[in-house]
Amino acid sequence: MKISKKIVGYAVNTPDTDSTTAKAVSSTKADVIQMHETLERPEMLVGSTYKLKVPEHVSPHAMYITINDIILNEGTEHEMRRPFEVFINSKNLDHHQWIVALTRIMSAVFRKGGDVTFLVEELKSVFDPRGGYWNKGSYMPSIIAEIGEIIERHLTIIGMIIKPELDDHQKKLIEEKRAELQAEETNGADGEEAWMANATMCAKCNQKSVVLRDGCQTCMNCGDSKCG
Repeated sequence: MKISKKIVGYAVNTPDTDSTTAKAVSSTKADVIQMHETLERPEMLVGSTYKLKVPEHVSPHAMYITINDIILNEGTEHEMRRPFEVFINSKNLDHHQWIVALTRIMSAVFRKGGDVTFLVEELKSVFDPRGGYWNKGSYMPSIIAEIGEIIERHLTIIGMIIKPELDDHQKKLIEEKRAELQAEETNGADGEEAWMANATMCAKCNQKSVVLRDGCQTCMNCGDSKCG
């Protein structure tokens, strides 16, 4: 810029309030540590161990799944708990190879950071060609799928997965349908067991609780219905 007039004074511009605030926010964000693959493993991690006992014909020995979490930004308002590594122990050596491979891959995904919740659906969609099994009232298509259930439970506990709860209308509808089913049975106290024996599998919650009500296949556990 060419100055054609004589300079008679000068002043130094200072950042306005908005710019100062923006810089402070930017600085705060920069200080927040996120999960990434170059993050070094601390000397101590917080661990949770889950016992997985499948039917004897599937595996005679229980599995113990340990998930170690790292605490990021500890003691600040940005504190968060994220999975860092996973180990699976079992006396059954038949599964040793795929257990080692699975845990190493999952641990690598955890350390990569970002949204790791996709692992849950990937694991739960694995089917055993020999057929699944029933465990504690739920149908499991494979051992891998049940490991996926445990990973989902853990991610829910640490706040990475937030499961939608049934609203009041859905809860009321399920209660009404259950009452109708029990009233229709003639076996008295065994009524609920009777309708459960005739129920089919729910594709949404994997529970044997789908019955035909008012012309619609309705799940008595999660409320899922073919009629919407």
